[in-house]
Amino acid sequence: MATVDAILFDKDGTLFDFHATWGGWAKRFLLDICAGDERRARGLAAAARFDFDRARYLPDSPLIASTPGQIAACLIPHLPEFTSQLLIERMNTLSAEAEQVEATPLGPLLFELRERALKLGVVTNDSLGATEAHLRRSGVVGLFDRMLGCDSGFLPKPEPDMLLAFCEFVDVEPANVAMVGDSPGDLIAARRAGMVPVAVLTGPVGRDTLEPIADVVLPSIAQIPAWLDGAQTKAA
Repeated sequence: MATVDAILFDKDGTLFDFHATWGGWAKRFLLDICAGDERRARGLAAAARFDFDRARYLPDSPLIASTPGQIAACLIPHLPEFTSQLLIERMNTLSAEAEQVEATPLGPLLFELRERALKLGVVTNDSLGATEAHLRRSGVVGLFDRMLGCDSGFLPKPEPDMLLAFCEFVDVEPANVAMVGDSPGDLIAARRAGMVPVAVLTGPVGRDTLEPIADVVLPSIAQIPAWLDGAQTKAA
């Protein structure tokens, strides 16, 4: 494997534990847009493949790793009182307020990676505003060289556009970048960009799905330093 000079992170399910962060939020969001009507919210949850009682996304939920626009397209047929734009605006407002549960303490990990002279970035299908709000609350927004969201002017993952824009910004070849994510879309984007695809298990997708399309599957981003040490040793 080539030397890793930069690491790109997905956000939800990678930097932050997916179910711990978004399970309860999704339940509150569905109740919010249904004006507190639980029966209607449950129907919307069923259409979105979301387990309302357990507050967990089912593995085949079309909402996983989707942009706000894609989520709105899934829900809007059941919400005639909303326009797509109004639903997206409501979603972005509420998601920016979501309490994030870090997959591992982010500050110490990111400081260690910076000390290794690695360039760091975030590419997410969430909006850039929500992403900045989440990382600012964790106190780590300034540790990233570049953050890109679905509204940053590039096609969302699994297209490689955001990933390649990061490479151009930090002047690092794609082959020297590890893309870390919890979904097939993250790993497919990495392969399309010519990066090293690294999977983590802090999202809603299991090892069996991720392993065939990842170079390595880690329990969480906490294991990245050890993986880097092993990968660099092999490269040497």
